[in-house]
Amino acid sequence: MTAPDAPFHAFSADGHAVQWNTWDDAHTEAMTLAWDNEAWTATGHVGRENVQYVLRVSPTWQVRQFLLFRDLDAPDLWLAIDARHRWGEVNGAFRPEFGAAADIELNCTPFTATIPIRRLALGIGEVAEIDVITIDVETLGAVAVPTRYERTAQTTWRATALPTGDQREFEVDGHGLVIHEQGRFRRQPGNSAHTATD
Repeated sequence: MTAPDAPFHAFSADGHAVQWNTWDDAHTEAMTLAWDNEAWTATGHVGRENVQYVLRVSPTWQVRQFLLFRDLDAPDLWLAIDARHRWGEVNGAFRPEFGAAADIELNCTPFTATIPIRRLALGIGEVAEIDVITIDVETLGAVAVPTRYERTAQTTWRATALPTGDQREFEVDGHGLVIHEQGRFRRQPGNSAHTATD
């Protein structure tokens, strides 16, 4: 068991795999997390939206690169951050409107909640406000949204989009991976995070 305010468990270098269902059990996402070249690579295949995403994050859970694939072999959307913390696209155009945003939120997956909560490592009752780049899968629009994260209990968190007040509450396991997010996602029955080689 993790102590109440302890950091999350480390992921095995052998990798992890997990599956989520939409709340109505109609669609499934399969996500793998692999360690290579001194960083984590998360790859998710999302059934409902029929998309694939790839997220590269540093050992300290800083987003380095995000790719979204819909209909093409090449990514439909590609964002990355450079050493000066400047966001840019695949063609090299900078996105100054993202400012100091550190995280990506992709509404079709619960995985993107794991990145900020692992990096923030808040204690129970603690709160942090950060800018999150929220991606619209259909339009490929991306906007930085001020978001408040609060660890409400040992395994539960609340994320509030400050401009609208919209809230999401979710429960996570010892690795910070979502078990369920009310009305949206839940871990596939009988499924729990495990090493990819299990």
